[in-house]
Amino acid sequence: MKIAITGLANSGKTTVFNALTGLNAQTSIYASAMDEPHVGSVRVNDKRVETLSGIFKPKKTTYSSIIYTDFQGLIKGDAAHNRKVFEFIRDADALVEVVRAFEDNSVVHPDNSTDAARDASNLESELILYDLELVEKRLGRMADAAKRGKRPDDQEKKILEKCKETLYNEIPLRKTQFSAEEQKAIVHLQFISIKPKIIVINISEDDIGKSQPLIDDISARLNFDKNALISLSGKIEMEIAQLPAHEADQFLKDMGIEEPALNKVVNKGYELLGLISFLTVGEDEVRAWTITKGMSALEAAGKIHSDIERGFIRAEVVAYSDFMASGTMAGVKKSGLARLEGKNYIVADGDIINFRFNV
Repeated sequence: MKIAITGLANSGKTTVFNALTGLNAQTSIYASAMDEPHVGSVRVNDKRVETLSGIFKPKKTTYSSIIYTDFQGLIKGDAAHNRKVFEFIRDADALVEVVRAFEDNSVVHPDNSTDAARDASNLESELILYDLELVEKRLGRMADAAKRGKRPDDQEKKILEKCKETLYNEIPLRKTQFSAEEQKAIVHLQFISIKPKIIVINISEDDIGKSQPLIDDISARLNFDKNALISLSGKIEMEIAQLPAHEADQFLKDMGIEEPALNKVVNKGYELLGLISFLTVGEDEVRAWTITKGMSALEAAGKIHSDIERGFIRAEVVAYSDFMASGTMAGVKKSGLARLEGKNYIVADGDIINFRFNV
């Protein structure tokens, strides 16, 4: 999973990037002009993987991972600059938008005042404008082609007109219902406003534990899902991310923070994207595999290797809870809790699967 971190200049997005990745990318009190994005890969902590690894003692333990990227901040009304930023994040699976809610006289806000809801609204507008430009260009090319005698793709044109109307009404495409066929028809355009997103409200240290009214206000003013709003102090979370584990735990307790930013954003990312994990175990490796909820056993097999998907015979499935109740695979099989499933079986979160295949 790839998540792009974005936000207006001086919102603290690079600080949040450091908090999520544990890296130490340079931050500045001035708007950044980096030529290449910061990139960090983060392990998705999964206690199930840790537990199974302790039982099987494999040669290798592999967790799922998330790639975070951070590039230049967006500038309200600067279409050319923002187009450059969006080109870097078009292939992301989801967005983390950082909006500023902290006061700091040494870090100048582009609008010279702090208003998180206003900034979140401005960010949404920039996404919508970028997508509208994409739609209009595409429709323009189709019209030019029609003048030269080339018949346009009626289905694509119809979907683009639907997108255009939505965007004209200042509604992001993520709030529009598309059929599976429609989604497939427009996926190549890599719209930005269609991507799931989390809004991170970057608060001051003094506001830790006091930001619920701000979350409520932003949710109401933007008609945005409250469950996709997270408040955190980027500065404090960055400090925590760079501490040894035992010191970080104590720091979290001292600051009254229930869990680090990394866990909050990962959990929300999985929830928004509808992701789950299945597990494979053995003496060679214990591994978590991330898939989309609703995927079949056949599709899950393909996540491991195309040969397994091509030669799929059966999936031997054990629920994680059943395995833990028995303690061993032999115990699971003795209790009749191991199941043989066909290619259409819908994989559940935490399934331990051994694929039988022949190629």
